[in-house]
Amino acid sequence: MGSLFRETLRSELDFQDIKVKELAIKTGISQRTLEGYLGARGSIPPADVAVKIAQVLNVSVEYLVTGDSEQNSKNKAFAGGCLADAISMLPMGKKQLLKEFLVVLQKFDVAPKPQVE
Repeated sequence: MGSLFRETLRSELDFQDIKVKELAIKTGISQRTLEGYLGARGSIPPADVAVKIAQVLNVSVEYLVTGDSEQNSKNKAFAGGCLADAISMLPMGKKQLLKEFLVVLQKFDVAPKPQVE
């Protein structure tokens, strides 16, 4: 079970482009402790620690422990059709890429632009 938590946490950190040091700062959990959860032995943290990690990553504890993507709140936001929620969950770097993409895409748009008052 510990290796599944380790794999899911590592995958989520990679997906959100968050470094362990950044997660440590945001959760108040030491970097060394977090690296222990991500290490070869990959222990599962106590419930209160898992909750802090899940809250910062905006996923459920169940998702971190089981790896069940149905529990992943990002997947629920996409499946529910709430694009704004899905975008708000993106890390800052990916939001910037999305913004740049939309600017480029807008250049190819031939439809009249709505007037912003």
